[in-house]
Amino acid sequence: MFRSEYADVPPVEVPIHDAVLARAAEFGDIPALIDGTDGTTLTYEQVDRFHRRVAAALAEAGVRKGDVLALHSPNTVAFPTAFYAATRAGATVTTVHPLATADEFAKQLRDSAARWIVTVSPLLNTARRAAELAGGVREIFVCDSATGHRSLIDMLACTAPEPQVAIDPAEDVAALPYSSGTTGIPKGVMLTHRQIATNLAQLHPAVPAGPGDRVLAVLPFFHIYGLTALMNAPLRQGATVVVLSRFDLEQFLAAVQNHRITALYVAPPIVLALAKHPAVAQYDLSSLKYIISAAAPLDARLAAACSQRLGLPLGQAYGMTELSPGTHVVPLDAMGDAPPGTVGKLVAGTEMRIVSLDDPDKDLPSGESGEILIRGPQIMKGYLGRPDATAAMIDPDGWLHTGDVGHVDDAGWLFVVDRVKELIKYKGFQVAPAELEALLLTHPGIADAAVIGRYDADGSEVPHAYVVRQPSAADLTEAEIMMYVAERVAPYKRIRHVTFIVGVPRAASGKILRRRLREST
Repeated sequence: MFRSEYADVPPVEVPIHDAVLARAAEFGDIPALIDGTDGTTLTYEQVDRFHRRVAAALAEAGVRKGDVLALHSPNTVAFPTAFYAATRAGATVTTVHPLATADEFAKQLRDSAARWIVTVSPLLNTARRAAELAGGVREIFVCDSATGHRSLIDMLACTAPEPQVAIDPAEDVAALPYSSGTTGIPKGVMLTHRQIATNLAQLHPAVPAGPGDRVLAVLPFFHIYGLTALMNAPLRQGATVVVLSRFDLEQFLAAVQNHRITALYVAPPIVLALAKHPAVAQYDLSSLKYIISAAAPLDARLAAACSQRLGLPLGQAYGMTELSPGTHVVPLDAMGDAPPGTVGKLVAGTEMRIVSLDDPDKDLPSGESGEILIRGPQIMKGYLGRPDATAAMIDPDGWLHTGDVGHVDDAGWLFVVDRVKELIKYKGFQVAPAELEALLLTHPGIADAAVIGRYDADGSEVPHAYVVRQPSAADLTEAEIMMYVAERVAPYKRIRHVTFIVGVPRAASGKILRRRLREST
């Protein structure tokens, strides 16, 4: 068993909005959130005051403890206000991918039993259609403005009393992001107030921040990585978050230069751009102190190339939605000394085992690769409405089986070398092969299908479909299949390659033998 070198942190027994904004009055006029394109700025005092007023308006509208509110928005300076207002009103927030189709959104609404939606006007049609398909949604609010819908801006004028909701941080679910875990279709991950807040405290000793630090938030807040590293953690510590709604390299580089960004939390595709794109040389990035990459594996050579080009340290972090999400990070004070390719050391209060892939009861020593198991206060409460899936993920002794394969060196650095699980990580977003396979099988010309991840020339893992044509569909093309899927899923889930085969390799149990497909690629 491997244990963190840091001192344990006590569980944080307060609601997430209080855990993050407890020092808002102290930080006062320090900019909390800045729109990276138009410069709109909210101070800590404003974020604190605004979220309390919106919470009052939500309560007045009928939001009650135990309700689920779907937050469907790209990154904006209003996103944190909506999130903290909802939790202060007693609701659980389920975050929704802004590029989700109406059908995908409706599935999440139904599964989570969401009764309220907060969206933005450009996404309103999708939200309306999803609400119609799902049923049960009482009202759709907007962050900006739209005819026929109450806006958060208007809600700031609410004079109703601030809701006083009795929240049990250990039991009440604050966030309900959707994750596919180690396999299958997306499931609601129940993260309590205590789990999320405690994970912030666990990360702090290794990655401290404070007033004067400026973080660029281009990775999405709806994703647990963005929610923690780019929203909750910096706002808890008095740093300034500069918000971008999407990644455009020139806009991203300009924001670093113009806002004097000190820290970047990114995914590997951005590291690739920083390492190789010629536009990087046209901007002044000298304000940067460090970069942390997470959400997907990062090649050690690519990390070194980026670090060398920019002349600053680059470290990795590791975790998953079911872990609130952080378990490992390269500490800021050790970035120059960390071995290439490591995802870091255990954060405070966290334990880890590396177990044999052949014998899960056998613990392996340093240097030997096996499945990574994690135990700590940041482990999820469970999957919503799926006790069997929860039991398959977390054993009776409290160990969460990550599905990742790795080893630890003698100094305690973790290296993730492979994945047991079948998930595809496309630019940090999870794509479940089973979901795409089910969709492919709805095509009348497809007899059978399997999907695996394949690495493109730029190092991104993308969905690759292996398709068996129906005898009557001998002329079915790759382009037709890719278009069929693209019309029915969010962009990040699209099939990028199709290979036609005579039969999908399967075990006697019917399970797809994906390793054979990988070996044939």
